[in-house]
Amino acid sequence: MSSLVNKIIRPEILALSAYHVPPAKGLIKLDAMENPYPLPPFLREEISQIVANAEINRYPDPHAAHLKQTLRVALSIPDGMDILLGNGSDEIIQIIALATARPGAKLLTVEPGFAMFRMIAAFANMPYLGIPLLPDFSLDVDRMLDAISQHQPAVIFLAYPNNPSGNLFDVEALCRITEASSALVVIDEAYHPFADKTFLDKLPDYPNLLVMRTLSKLGLAGLRLGLLIGRPEWLMHFEKIRLPYNIGVVTQLIAAKVMRHFEVLRQQACEIKQNRAILMSKLAALDGVEVFRSDANFILFRVNHASKIFQALIQQGILIKNLDNTHPLLKNCLRVTIGTVDENTQFLTTISSLINSD
Repeated sequence: MSSLVNKIIRPEILALSAYHVPPAKGLIKLDAMENPYPLPPFLREEISQIVANAEINRYPDPHAAHLKQTLRVALSIPDGMDILLGNGSDEIIQIIALATARPGAKLLTVEPGFAMFRMIAAFANMPYLGIPLLPDFSLDVDRMLDAISQHQPAVIFLAYPNNPSGNLFDVEALCRITEASSALVVIDEAYHPFADKTFLDKLPDYPNLLVMRTLSKLGLAGLRLGLLIGRPEWLMHFEKIRLPYNIGVVTQLIAAKVMRHFEVLRQQACEIKQNRAILMSKLAALDGVEVFRSDANFILFRVNHASKIFQALIQQGILIKNLDNTHPLLKNCLRVTIGTVDENTQFLTTISSLINSD
């Protein structure tokens, strides 16, 4: 059987490992950059009524027109820009890769960065270029510009803020990269609610610029809804690749309802930012812990024997993200999502005791 599989499946797919999602049942879950707060009772009640009356026997609106209009207003999307919706940002990244994967076309991004950029490049059979960040996780602009000049990539993905480092790249540097390249430049703003900075207002200035967002970090991770914002000349072609009915009836209804109460999510994001500042300060005060600045809803930090600490946290009922040895810049690094006040306190108390006993 294995010989048959090896004969049929592409070798680059055989070489891949599936994206790993660790089990979290019974654990304090601080590994996946989720909003820890539920929706308020009044909104949950309204959603329950909407779902009860949903026509799930019918296909959804293939264009999600009502949801797009709601998103346009809630997210202040510039006039003249279209919206493409995906089953999370992952599907949008895949659509872009498939659309741009001409023979010899390359995908360029930075490392350490979002793991799906590399994986989806393999899915689309695109050569992948990962340009290392500087030790402080800032952009190595000269190296980026050299790579663009040498390799002429078809598409460049840059997260703003970056994952897993959490920092915002310099705006001028991102603009230089966009201006210097004939590539399609996609700014991934998955963590925009916690950074309050965006490239949406720059879309009219750069014909090769697109902005990607997701509702997952805002508090709707279970709905799996991402969006791409940009000029219709780009999006009309990406729409050809988007699978029909990719945004289900329930997702369209719930997302539209919640986005009409966008202030609820905005207030939760503000609370997460306040808790982030407290957690960063207390984590940095621990002996032997190096904390990196974050404009996202997570904190990257370095500690001695990180993998050992990670396993010990799991044994104490707390799941964070182990990034140790995933990239040279991430040696002994762990990443913790901002949780509730109680979750953050339990994490701090536990990791403090583990560090002191090490």
